[in-house]
Amino acid sequence: MTVHVLGDTSALLGRSLRHVTRSVDTLITTALMPVAFLLLFVYVFGGAIQAGPGRYVDYLLPGILLITVATGISYTAFRLFLDMKSGITERFASMPIARPAVLWAHVLTSLVANLVSVGIVVLVAVAIGFRSGAGVLAWLAVFGLLALVTLALTWVAVIPGLTASTPDGASAFSYPIIFLPFVSSAFVPTASMPGPVRWFAEHQPVTAVVDSIRSLLEQRPVGGDLGVALAWVLAVLVVAYVVAIRTYRRVTAG
Repeated sequence: MTVHVLGDTSALLGRSLRHVTRSVDTLITTALMPVAFLLLFVYVFGGAIQAGPGRYVDYLLPGILLITVATGISYTAFRLFLDMKSGITERFASMPIARPAVLWAHVLTSLVANLVSVGIVVLVAVAIGFRSGAGVLAWLAVFGLLALVTLALTWVAVIPGLTASTPDGASAFSYPIIFLPFVSSAFVPTASMPGPVRWFAEHQPVTAVVDSIRSLLEQRPVGGDLGVALAWVLAVLVVAYVVAIRTYRRVTAG
C-alpha cells in the first residue's frame, strides 16, 4: 500500500471501529454469543460427550474460536451493505480517496473486532478451567492462523455485502460457515461419526484448522494438519479477494 492508501485506510478504519463500538447488537452477537456457546457445551452437553481423557473445555476451545470468527464476519457484510444502500460507498468513490481503502477499512475492522472477541473467549475459557502449557510461539501461531481465517472469510463476506438486495441476504451467507464446525472435529472426535459424515468431517477445512490449533495448544506435533489448513485458508483468501475486488469495481463503476 502507498502512503496515500494507508492514510485513507486508517481514517476509514477509525470510522468503522467507532460504528462497531456504538452498536450494542454487534457487541452482544460477536462477543457474548460465542461465550454462551462455550458455557452451553461445557456445562450442559460436556458431561455427555466423550472427547478423550482430558478436560472437555480443552478439547472444545479451538472449535469455539472458529465459531467466534464465523459469527463476527457476518457483520462485515451487513455494515458494507448499509454503506452501499446509504450511498456513502458511492460518495467515497467520487471523492479523492484511494479506492482500495474503502474495502480494506471494512476488512481490517473485521480483523480487529474478531481478534478482540477471540481474546475475550480465551479469557472466559481460562476462567472456567481451560489450561494450556503452550509457549509464546505456539500462541502466536494460533492467533496468526485465526487472523488468516478471519481475513479469508471477511473477503468472502465482502461479496454479499456489495451485491445483496436485503440486510438478511447480506448476512445469510454466514449460516453455512457457522454450521460447518458442527460437522467437524470441533465438538466430538470424527471417529464417532457414521461413514459418509465422518468422511466429510475429516476432509473439510474446519477440521484441519481446529486440529492444528488443538495440537499447538496441547504442545503436540501439528503433522500435516497445519499445511492442509494453510492451503485451504490461502486458497479461499486469494479467490475471495479477487472476486471481491472485481465486484467492487463493477458496482462502483456506474
